[in-house]
Amino acid sequence: MKILKFGGTSVGSPERMTKLLDIINPNEEQIVVLSAVSGTTNSLVEIATHFLAGDKKKGSEAVENLYQKYKTFVIELLPAAEFQEQGNEVIDYHFNFLAGLANDIFTSIEEKVVLAQGELLSTNLYHIYLKSIGVPSVLLPALDFMKTDEDNEPDIPFTTKHLMPLLEQHKDNKLFITQGYICRNSFGEVDNLRRGGSDYTASLLGAAILAEEVQIWTDIDGMHNNDPRIVKGTKPIAQLSFDEAAELAYFGAKILHPQSVFPAQKYKIPVRLLNTMEPSAAGTLITHNSEKGKIKSIAAKDGITAIRIQSSRMLLAYGFLRRVFEVFERYKTPIDMITTSEVAVSLTIDETAHLPQIIEELESFGTVEVDTNHSIVCVVGDFGSEKHGFASRVLEGLKHIPIRMISYGGSNYNVSLLILSEYKTEALRSLHNRLFE
Repeated sequence: MKILKFGGTSVGSPERMTKLLDIINPNEEQIVVLSAVSGTTNSLVEIATHFLAGDKKKGSEAVENLYQKYKTFVIELLPAAEFQEQGNEVIDYHFNFLAGLANDIFTSIEEKVVLAQGELLSTNLYHIYLKSIGVPSVLLPALDFMKTDEDNEPDIPFTTKHLMPLLEQHKDNKLFITQGYICRNSFGEVDNLRRGGSDYTASLLGAAILAEEVQIWTDIDGMHNNDPRIVKGTKPIAQLSFDEAAELAYFGAKILHPQSVFPAQKYKIPVRLLNTMEPSAAGTLITHNSEKGKIKSIAAKDGITAIRIQSSRMLLAYGFLRRVFEVFERYKTPIDMITTSEVAVSLTIDETAHLPQIIEELESFGTVEVDTNHSIVCVVGDFGSEKHGFASRVLEGLKHIPIRMISYGGSNYNVSLLILSEYKTEALRSLHNRLFE
């Protein structure tokens, strides 16, 4: 069985939703994972924000605006009266629920339920569409088998235990539809895998049932060797290792959710990145194998804050770094890059919600400097210790740009450099010219 995930743009209009059957083969065993229709999650975030703020009027107006869009969507997707009626029943059910929240106490628990409505709508409507054209399918409620544990980590054994019997119940069917992104938490409440989590869902399902392959369908033909929005002449990468793909996804390649690589990697499930708009394009295949002796791609991550802690107490001291890291652990703030000298440590973060408290605690160790508006430029390829020349080519490509930090040797696949965000575009273009042309 294969897992096929389609993002919001792939189901962004009735026309695009109907064209999914150009890709989906109803005669092959497949689980199709759908995101919310593009724009829906943003609207749901807006609705939840208004309700959380106690602004019931604006929240109700936002619900009505989204409802009107879905009424038009149903008319275009399901022109036959019988199935249009079924589609209207679905949207009426979900939007009556959303409208009713204006009359109730609204907390973060209700917020998660609101955010789940997008995937519930898209999968139900697509299931009805398939019925309307005579294509058999089974709708699998993700909330029955997608769950996170007490540490908010996905519970793959739980998914296996609860999904396999559902597939067995419908063993005469080949096509299954389910929701991406949404799940239940350890308390049984509706929760989610955070934005972009539909990729993660697909990878988790692939791991849970040991699928033949996971396919991530988006609106670009695979992972490119640079950001095509900034650099002209980029090309898709035919093959990446899981480690290389994880580095690129984490450091800015938007085509893939950063966490989605790891379940597939652990359970050795190949992942393909493919283009809904150009199904015949080869895309990118991600496996355990890597093409040796090559630089593969460049990515950039914005919104980075650099922190330097300078202290003479570091000199020849043990336990200093542990105490520094414990500060970030207390505030659940991940660290992206780190470099050290005998008397200073520099590191970067991209979550700054608790930055004032973090700085206050770090100042007990020594002098603290904070620099904002930075970007991490990440070059991924074969940077094993036996290789020579690649790192110098990277630095040569940036010789005219001030570099705040360099991270090299943390893995065999990555050289990361911290620069001011104002230099990012120039850095990506210069590196592309130096490394690929």
